[in-house]
Amino acid sequence: MIQRLLAACGLFFAVGAAQADETAFLGSLEGQWAGDGMVKVRINRSPINVSCTFNSQASGPALSMKGTCRGLIVVSRAVGADLQFNGSSYSGFYVGPSGRRAGLTGNRRGNAINLTIRWPREVNGDRSANLTLQKVGQNGMRLVTTDVDPRSGDSVVTSDINLRRQ
Repeated sequence: MIQRLLAACGLFFAVGAAQADETAFLGSLEGQWAGDGMVKVRINRSPINVSCTFNSQASGPALSMKGTCRGLIVVSRAVGADLQFNGSSYSGFYVGPSGRRAGLTGNRRGNAINLTIRWPREVNGDRSANLTLQKVGQNGMRLVTTDVDPRSGDSVVTSDINLRRQ
């Protein structure tokens, strides 16, 4: 009985420590961000150079990023993500250049949150892709999405955006 109680206490404190680590990490991503990069609207299309701005707000174990990316001088798209850490993993929602909302699930490893995107319909031949949100130093963040080319089976970078804290 005492062993079970100690195990339960150990699990409680481990989850609490993980929650605190994630809260601190997400807090370090809060602020105004701007940068540039590329986006492929479809896996077989040429990349479009974009410039982006984001406002991210952290609240405990949650992060909300809202932004706009502009390309081809006149094209502007709202993009964003809402993430929540729930004790062992992340979940939330992503809105990409298409404007459609997709589900997110994943985990953090080091300075990167690695997420699986689950689209509501097929995109590039399937309904999933990957998004990595990586903290780079004290004032940088990189957002990279990858998808699988249905013809070759190769992983293709469909967006790569480098941001700096403003």
